[in-house]
Amino acid sequence: MSDLHYLTLAQTAELIRSKKLSPVELADALLARIATYQPQLSAFITVTGDMARSQAKAAEQEIANGNYRGPLHGMPFALKDIYNTGGILTSGGSKVAIDNIPASNATTTQKLLDAGAILLGKLQTHEFAHGGPSFDLPWPPARNPWNLAHFSGGSSSGSGVALAAGLTPAALGSDTGGSIRGPASHCGITGLMPTYGLVSRAGVIPNSFTFDHCGPMARTAEDCAILLQAIAGYDAKDAGSTEQNIPDYRAALKAGIKGLKIGVLRHYWEEDLPAHEDLRHAMEEAIKTFKQLGATLEDCRARPMMDGFDVKILIAESEIYSIHQKDLIARPGDFGRDFLGRALPACLFQASDYVQALREHRRYIADMQPLLKKYDVLLTAGFGPAPRFEDYRVTNFWRKSNAFTPSNSARTPALVLCGGFSNNELPLGLQLITRPFNDAQVLAVGHAYQQATDWHKQRPPLDPGAQAPAVDTAVFEPRPDVDVATRGTVETMARRAGLKLNERQMAILLENAPPALEMANRIRKPRDRMDEPSATFRFAR
Repeated sequence: MSDLHYLTLAQTAELIRSKKLSPVELADALLARIATYQPQLSAFITVTGDMARSQAKAAEQEIANGNYRGPLHGMPFALKDIYNTGGILTSGGSKVAIDNIPASNATTTQKLLDAGAILLGKLQTHEFAHGGPSFDLPWPPARNPWNLAHFSGGSSSGSGVALAAGLTPAALGSDTGGSIRGPASHCGITGLMPTYGLVSRAGVIPNSFTFDHCGPMARTAEDCAILLQAIAGYDAKDAGSTEQNIPDYRAALKAGIKGLKIGVLRHYWEEDLPAHEDLRHAMEEAIKTFKQLGATLEDCRARPMMDGFDVKILIAESEIYSIHQKDLIARPGDFGRDFLGRALPACLFQASDYVQALREHRRYIADMQPLLKKYDVLLTAGFGPAPRFEDYRVTNFWRKSNAFTPSNSARTPALVLCGGFSNNELPLGLQLITRPFNDAQVLAVGHAYQQATDWHKQRPPLDPGAQAPAVDTAVFEPRPDVDVATRGTVETMARRAGLKLNERQMAILLENAPPALEMANRIRKPRDRMDEPSATFRFAR
């Protein structure tokens, strides 16, 4: 009980169910811990302390009266600040939505509350679940609890930080290009990007209609299974939602992995995106562990990571630009530097580029099917050790894929776990991928790995008196290097798009324009006139 804040969701639920732990005691302990560490971590945008205490008292009374709803009853949780919460700020981490008070809850928010869970607050997010750590937003970026000078991953940054630091046992994030899995990897926790359409996105601020997923983040695969059980299911309010039978995810964890066939996407971390040496070593150790657990592993190959990267970025940036087009035209200065560096170059894409990317998306998904049929699960790397804030550059977003984008493009659910630590004591991630609607099995494989290892039980060395170190934000200033012809093309296309950018904003666009234009050229490949896009419409019966 002295480590109350680091109990897993499953452990805490059993204590609450057996009345050995009071929901009020738990909520008070976590709120006190948030007050202690929030100044250095910046994990929360809004803390809902009064609401949490009221909900905890109600849960305690219900449980005492024999009305126990299940493992989330009396359980504290927190939400990435893109999930609508009725009467509570949902900011998207942006000045643009600094006064956005929704009238109602997101579907997932309501499902957790209906399960008896207790809302601790709204968590830090990169601006509108996009971009990277910007220091020019109303709230400072979340800090990695393993080292405050380092990046936490994003865009579900506060979710990863709060879980790793023991501020909450459960959180929800979103994943459009790795935004659940990146913080899970950098912060040493567990995050699941579920099958597209399995969890409702209704009432969640959109990033990309094509690629957005909502999903659970916790400390273990078992905890993610408990959360997924509560939030999975069809929702008519989400156009991407699918009707599926929902299995018992927690019961399925018992299946283990003996006899499973695991394909190892080694080329992802050895060739396509060469990994840090510590991560390469951790992956070899993970392969040994899975073999010892009785799985059969063999190397396999998918399409190069950059193929899926081009598809995802061109589609997703076109969509997020369209979502925020009105404000990008009217008030570009209210967006952060990093969001502008990612969203503005979409004004350079043509309508035909978007359609060609959708056509390539369909081909990319089809090309993954033989691998997904041959193997139960695919294994590859997550992120290596988190970089320092000063080492982050928005231009890298346009120039190279990350370890997680292929699963967004292929529509494959993926789970990230801690698979070790670097020599400088920062978490290293490993990633498990599977075919759509096989979420139960990928959670079972992750659970088996965590039963055999203790990486997920490591805790960051937090100091209550620590202060977040200063960051030299001058390194983030745009430094465009474009020829006269490219500059003229970009400026003309920006004007045609209705953008009215000042000198610095234009510099941000110009800095990222060359790789965006190169991406558009790569997507303009020969196709059969009969090739269809991935975006199709079906009438419900």
